[in-house]
Amino acid sequence: MGEEKTTQTILVVGGGISGISTAIEAAEAGYSVVLVEKNPYLGGRVAQLNQYFPKLCPPYCGLEINFKRMRQNANVRFFTMAEVASIAGEEGNFEVTIKLAPRYVNEKCTCCGKCAEACEMEVDNPFNYGMSRIKAAYLPHDLAFPMRYVLDPALAAGGEAEKVKAACAYGAIDLEMQEQTFKLNVGSIVWAAGWSPYDPTRIEYYNFARNSNLITNVQMERLASANGPTAGKLVRPSDGKEAKRVAFVQCAGSRDENNLPYCSGICCLASLKQATYVRERYPDSEVTICFIDIRAMERLEDFYVKVQADDKVIFVKSKIAKITQNPETGDVTLEGEDTIAGQPVKLTVDMAVLATGMVPNTAECKVPLDAVSYDPYGFLPSDTGVSGLVGVGTVKRPNDVSSCVQSGTAAALKAIQSIVGR
Repeated sequence: MGEEKTTQTILVVGGGISGISTAIEAAEAGYSVVLVEKNPYLGGRVAQLNQYFPKLCPPYCGLEINFKRMRQNANVRFFTMAEVASIAGEEGNFEVTIKLAPRYVNEKCTCCGKCAEACEMEVDNPFNYGMSRIKAAYLPHDLAFPMRYVLDPALAAGGEAEKVKAACAYGAIDLEMQEQTFKLNVGSIVWAAGWSPYDPTRIEYYNFARNSNLITNVQMERLASANGPTAGKLVRPSDGKEAKRVAFVQCAGSRDENNLPYCSGICCLASLKQATYVRERYPDSEVTICFIDIRAMERLEDFYVKVQADDKVIFVKSKIAKITQNPETGDVTLEGEDTIAGQPVKLTVDMAVLATGMVPNTAECKVPLDAVSYDPYGFLPSDTGVSGLVGVGTVKRPNDVSSCVQSGTAAALKAIQSIVGR
């Protein structure tokens, strides 16, 4: 019998904090790593946060260190605007087809911004969850990695394209870019495809689409960010009024058999963190947190106790049943029942925030292998059903940032073991 071929390269699918951690750890252990990410930048949803929890420091701190580690390690290659189209083969010798979407901007880009200045077309800004508009020639965010502009496909195909191209003095804009595919042979695959917030429009009794001053917790992170749509000012979307009376609605769609049956575990802490945003910016503000249970385990309970000690943060044990917005004042009214006091709750605030849960991206976008196993909610179990395929981070379970980093280290070890153990 011939000797089986084992490829030493590890493929990491997803460039969020889990994927980055996996790639760096495997690369620094001496293994060749290819990292693919569908967005035009690495960093995932962590890059969109205002502050990490529980240290409450800006995410750029940790991301910048990791990007530096990647730049200094020749074992890591990465591709943005890239997705896995197909996987064939087996552990030790997978053949993977990667699809690259055109960026229309090449490596000559110096981020001078002249293309954006020449561009008139605007599109919804995906980095701000659609809460702002951005030029169709844009830098994804302030610390984008790679630090390179991208053109929206509508701009590249439209009448403005040549004018925008002419504005670039470095020949960085390539309107002839086309979708490309290439193949990789890898020994193991780490699936770090991340998560998406639960769609709030599916929670019918909250009327999300009709209530402009009702936002989600991920949108709240962008509002509070200095590079967000309001430069860090906590103002409500309808009229720019300062949001000094804010309510947080926990388990928005979660632990609900008609929506998201499970608990994401981190939403309570996210709202506690965001309550501090409001209180720090507006000393005369009032925050109400409507909850079923507050889940702050182990060392994180200290943070909960600290927020509880603020007499301007009120906790109401209630599953909010209805949310409406006054068309004249823009104020938002929440209605439910205080299950401790045993009486109805009716609360009017400037703005309300829905603590929506985490949905693994594998719930909608499956790994392109028929044998892969999933739990009832779309998460990858520890045994994925395919030898050499490892799930990591929030495709395995809802996780906070620090847990995702730990998960990345574990996934790197499993991927290496998959190769050397053959």
